[in-house]
Amino acid sequence: MVIPQTEFHQRRVRFLEALGGAAAVIPAAPLVRHHADVEYPFRQQSDFWYLTGFDEPGAVALFLPHQSDNPFVLFVEPRDPSAEVWNGFRWGCEGAVEHFGADLAHPRAELASRLADYLQGAEGIAFRVGRDAVVEPLVLQAWGQQLDRAPRTGHAALGLVAPCPILKDMRLRKSPAELERLREAARISAEAHERAREVARPGLSERQIQAVIEQHFLEQGARGPAYGSIVAGGDNACVLHYTRNDAPLRDGDLLLIDAGCSVSDYYNGDITRTFPVNGRFSGEQRALYELVLEAQLAAIASVAPGADAEQVHGAALRVLVEGLLHLGLLNGSVDDLIEQGAYRHLYMHRTGHWLGLDVHDVGAYRLGEHPQPLEPGMVLTVEPGLYVSDRLAVPEGQPQIEERWKGIGIRIEDDVAVTEVGHEVLTASALKAPAAMER
Repeated sequence: MVIPQTEFHQRRVRFLEALGGAAAVIPAAPLVRHHADVEYPFRQQSDFWYLTGFDEPGAVALFLPHQSDNPFVLFVEPRDPSAEVWNGFRWGCEGAVEHFGADLAHPRAELASRLADYLQGAEGIAFRVGRDAVVEPLVLQAWGQQLDRAPRTGHAALGLVAPCPILKDMRLRKSPAELERLREAARISAEAHERAREVARPGLSERQIQAVIEQHFLEQGARGPAYGSIVAGGDNACVLHYTRNDAPLRDGDLLLIDAGCSVSDYYNGDITRTFPVNGRFSGEQRALYELVLEAQLAAIASVAPGADAEQVHGAALRVLVEGLLHLGLLNGSVDDLIEQGAYRHLYMHRTGHWLGLDVHDVGAYRLGEHPQPLEPGMVLTVEPGLYVSDRLAVPEGQPQIEERWKGIGIRIEDDVAVTEVGHEVLTASALKAPAAMER
């Protein structure tokens, strides 16, 4: 079930309250040119979607707490049968009011002539500069007109402020309905990973496995991949954002798959699994796989209200460093290695990120000098890994890497929601025990 319109209304009420006396201008995403006269598939701007649920390009939403009768105004493309023959149905101004809760709606072409009047009387203007080259000049022009008239009228918006902090804080804490959508994205994504492991074998290509995964996304009603699927065999897995996906799968290699779907209302899954192409780990592969899994389980166990992302990362990192010392891939003391960063040629990224409408979702990780405490409703990924290759120099004083370890890249990633009493692993149906990775 998609997010109901009642929830979009509740979000707008909260947003209007948080704006105080400022008026907000939030543009929708435009169509983006792919080549010649062909556009990429449309993807709505996340903040605009979060507040409106309106899934058409080029619209603009106004939030006007100083106009109590009409605080939510949409500018949209009007109904046009000739345009709809080519590009499909539009809701138009009537639909924006009847189906999306706008108090008023106007044709998008009228924004330039109407914007200044709507912003008149606001104490400030909330608008994200530097993102929309079409709407931004209109906002600045409207504000400039207010400033020019201020000596006569005595009224002008005091300044431009960013709406981002308000929206980031709202979006960081997911509602029960949002968690259900994230569970659905996790379910479909987990099923695709299970299917990929069933069919993978030496001689197939990375691209064929990508096709299996993304076919499942579409068959299950998702929009498609939430991001460029990573299907990386062997040493390719040591390239963190590898997306060429064009190499053959080789007997004896591991296959790392980092892939998740985006459901109809843009909530995302993000899962990584790593398994042997031929169904059996080598000794070195199993040793590193079990170490990454131990680190991930320790990190997940630390997810609870009052903890923070730094603690989650620290839990994984300590397990990894201790294990690498035991395997002879590092030497020294655990605390010194962590303080010096002498492990970063083997583990060079953080252990997770926020997840929601964006795969790397909005929300602060720190509040000034202090980490953001985890709260119920927050959702984050937990994804430690190890990547053994010649790409990064071995730090001075650390052992050179033996050939038997090289070309092993492993990451294990799950989506985890913070609950009142601890956490929920949304992606638990994607198996990861070492025995489950073999056949």
